[in-house]
Amino acid sequence: MCGVVGVVSYAPVNQLIYDTLLLLQHRGQDAAGIATNQGNTFMMHKANGLVRDVFRTRNMRSLLGNSGIGQVRYPTAGSSSEEEAQPFYVNAPFGITLAHNGNLTNSDQLRSEMFRKDRRHVNTRSDSEVLLNVLAHEIELATSGYSLDPDALFKAVTKLHQRVRGSYGVVAQIAGFGMLAFRDPFGIRPLCLGFAESAKGIEYMIASESSALEGMGFQLLRDVMPGEAVFIDLDGKLYHRQCAENPSLNPCAFEFVYFARPDSIIDGASVYATRLKMGEFLAEKIKREFRHGDIDVVMPIPESSRPSTVELASKLGLEYREGFVRNRYIGRTFIMPGQEIRSRSVRQKLNVNPSEFKGKSVLVVDDSIVRGTTSREIVQMARDAGARRVIFASAAPPVLFPNVYGIDMPTRSELIAYGRTEEEVCREITADALVYQDLADLRRSIFDVNPALKSLDASCFDGHYVTGDITPEYLDRIERTRHNPSPKSEDMASSQLNLNLAQTE
Repeated sequence: MCGVVGVVSYAPVNQLIYDTLLLLQHRGQDAAGIATNQGNTFMMHKANGLVRDVFRTRNMRSLLGNSGIGQVRYPTAGSSSEEEAQPFYVNAPFGITLAHNGNLTNSDQLRSEMFRKDRRHVNTRSDSEVLLNVLAHEIELATSGYSLDPDALFKAVTKLHQRVRGSYGVVAQIAGFGMLAFRDPFGIRPLCLGFAESAKGIEYMIASESSALEGMGFQLLRDVMPGEAVFIDLDGKLYHRQCAENPSLNPCAFEFVYFARPDSIIDGASVYATRLKMGEFLAEKIKREFRHGDIDVVMPIPESSRPSTVELASKLGLEYREGFVRNRYIGRTFIMPGQEIRSRSVRQKLNVNPSEFKGKSVLVVDDSIVRGTTSREIVQMARDAGARRVIFASAAPPVLFPNVYGIDMPTRSELIAYGRTEEEVCREITADALVYQDLADLRRSIFDVNPALKSLDASCFDGHYVTGDITPEYLDRIERTRHNPSPKSEDMASSQLNLNLAQTE
């Protein structure tokens, strides 16, 4: 999961993009980057780290121009190498920079095609660099290498949709021409369009979440539709076209559960309102499964579960208490790479108010349970603080399947609910009782807020992959890759070259 932003303005955009990336920091803490365009020249700076650590005054001064793109990265494909920080750049045709949120499911096939057919070089293991090269190749074909106009760009995106599988919300710049944005035909990853009025005319921003637009003074115009491409030229004129044959809207359910900010609106559904609904439906289930008096107090695990917990406590008529205090300067453990780092950081991230636990039966509510590492530590912290009984509730259903569309849960063996009953998960996290949200109620939580939504990508809960290209063999292959990391870059490049050469024989 990453956050992307693109801006076309009448004034320098470096500070605007930097400030927007701060608003999107929750979507990726591994790396950050900005690329701006002035005339036919790109200026770029990117590196591993948080936004505030990547950019210094000297970097910002070098990012000239009135249009630009930026990204905060959360690695799911490729590696955490600084070379894979985004945006990426190719010099032909015309010069293109690109930032991508999502994950391609056929990147290995595309990488092979790059070498054998398109004669383009891909330098990293990042699927985003593959996506950039597919776009560049299709633009070159659509323009015959000479002329460029919006129709040619839309034709290129149409061809890209036919070749690329997976999830993608993309912002890209074409040097001296304008900004292109597009979304995958299934609408899995979010992308929205906003505008602001200036003395010189309308300025546009495209971002992963509406809260980033509004936080920077832009009004949300609408979401980019599944399969749609939007082009904004450097004079501020906007063009758009549907570029997919049979688009369908399937927003990622986990955006509403965990990733998105509560003040965002995704495909017409308020994230905050959906989380309130999750708490409402979870309260109904708890009423059915527990007797009055079984629970003394209700507590959230900050921050994502707070709206659900407030609503749940209200519906149950129970006291709401802030028993856990979050250190805001520790990264989100779910998106930290490596199980050992996640385990170590839980107690750095959370502390307890002991007076809220002593002698009480506590209902602890979290947004989800993925690997169980955090849940187990939380239960133990509650016991250490004197809780008489710890009941754990998840605002999301059991996570049973890998997510292949941009969330770091790629192997079944890492998912605590995979192959276990709820009773077994309860014992694993050492809770006295465990309650999961029902999948039907999660769907209702989102559909009730926006009845126009008819479908979701809930693949990590139900195993249904909306792109239709995920097989058991594919899942086995990504698990083998996960458990057997790639060799050093030199060996990787050599083996990839040997593979490509073998395929051309």
